[in-house]
Amino acid sequence: MPSAPPSPVWDGTEAEATALLGWLTDPDAPRLCLVTGAPGSGKTALLGWLAAHGQRSARSRRRTPRVFVPLAGQTAVGAAWTIADRLGVVARSPGDLVHALATSETRPTGRVVLLLTDLHAAAEPAALTRLIAELAGVGRIRLVVEARSGTPAPALLRSERRVTVVDLDGASESTDGASVEPAPPLPDLSDPLAVCAADPLLVTTAYVTGAALAGVPGTLDGPEPSGRPGEAVVDEHGGLRTAWMRSGQSLCREQSSSERALVLLAALGDSADPRLRPALAALAEATPWRLRWARHRGDLNPPWPGPVTVLGAAGGPLASVVLVGDPTGTVRLLHEADARPAGRLAHSVAGRVTALAPAPDGTVLLLDDRGRLHSVRGTEPRAPYLERLTAAVSATLARHPGTALSAIAGSVVVGDRLGSVHAFGLTGLYQSASHSGRVTAVAAVESETPFVCSGGVDGTVRLWTPGREPSPEPLAERPSPVVSLHATETPRGPLVAAAWADGLVELHRPEGGPTLSFRPGPPVRAVAVTGSGSLLVGTDESLVCLVPRGK
Repeated sequence: MPSAPPSPVWDGTEAEATALLGWLTDPDAPRLCLVTGAPGSGKTALLGWLAAHGQRSARSRRRTPRVFVPLAGQTAVGAAWTIADRLGVVARSPGDLVHALATSETRPTGRVVLLLTDLHAAAEPAALTRLIAELAGVGRIRLVVEARSGTPAPALLRSERRVTVVDLDGASESTDGASVEPAPPLPDLSDPLAVCAADPLLVTTAYVTGAALAGVPGTLDGPEPSGRPGEAVVDEHGGLRTAWMRSGQSLCREQSSSERALVLLAALGDSADPRLRPALAALAEATPWRLRWARHRGDLNPPWPGPVTVLGAAGGPLASVVLVGDPTGTVRLLHEADARPAGRLAHSVAGRVTALAPAPDGTVLLLDDRGRLHSVRGTEPRAPYLERLTAAVSATLARHPGTALSAIAGSVVVGDRLGSVHAFGLTGLYQSASHSGRVTAVAAVESETPFVCSGGVDGTVRLWTPGREPSPEPLAERPSPVVSLHATETPRGPLVAAAWADGLVELHRPEGGPTLSFRPGPPVRAVAVTGSGSLLVGTDESLVCLVPRGK
């Protein structure tokens, strides 16, 4: 399996170090550098030295970030998860990683150097070579790849992309720093407790290569087995493998066995071996969360509601009902208790719904992908002043499109692309320049002192009471764009749920109390908090409901 980071001591000649630094500082050099040589020539030690002692940028005087990722024993999927996690993005597959790093709002800021060792000892060197070649085509990223001469890896890499070569053959005697160690014995891949306690990269490689040996593509870019006669069928280990591949990036992070058990439990489909749930639930009791329910692609009882793009929860006539919007613009209603279908929202919005806001009177306001407002009447009659308010907001957004939406009694809150939050109310319009860059989500909370939460591409979550100065300190701040935000009042005070583009979800208590976090693994598309205090997390293929323990 992957070796530990090498010692930052370089015992070789100055020429090799100078050549590597020359490549790093040459703007016209290929983005890919291959460090090759015989065993004992000091390849890994040279990369370790570069990670610790690289030059600073002459312009910014800041050291270019260096990210060290050992490839020994790794599959392409496992390496993609590791690299994505180190760079603060979310990727289910190698293709997802390349796309995420090329996307303007999610890619890391500044330039990054990936230091990849032991390509020759990878479990899937050919697949990893293709991934490395694609990463070398992404702007802002440079890669240094170490591979032993005399193995197929260097030739493969040279055939895929223009490359600078630093050849250490003939260098003074040295060591490769941390040499590749034999892989530890495999755990029982059908035992949930053993899987949660084992090296996660070892488990990933076993699940992926086991699929390949069975004749089924191991990466998530490949087709699923059909089960037709004569075709090899992968061993799903009672559903553990499916759950692991669904949430792998989260599972491969450094964490306790109980935290890994919670992620696996939340990723289990309804066809999994029924003995897995109680075993994982018992191990997950040490975490601050209890899984209420989870629905995944392929689930039948009750059926999976489809990919999630937006979520909503409200009181009044829609109490105990969750609103789930999908990429086609359809908004489904689910019972909060168990995700059973409760119908659909009757609306005629063309295109994708980017935000929804259930109002207390049962009306649901929708924001489409052009930033325009739509209103779906509830079963209760609306007061004329609310109709006039909605019409005024709709007219404003027709001229100045919104990027985020929320509503409470007598108020509609909208975010815009310039970082401002606008609260339209019966007593007037209040505005706050809360963010640097686009506002991605807003939430209004009806409490003794109503307040607004907002999140933006600047990674901050801020609180604001219209008519007052916004709080100078953010409720939360991270180096990743906020992708979703929701807040509500509960019997124990207000709760604020926020999700970031790097896959993290947090539940905050603005009036005081611990912040709880959860990473499902795939990219999070939407979050919501119900009046009972449950947290909903939606992804492209899952909808999960968690409850804080002791609630």
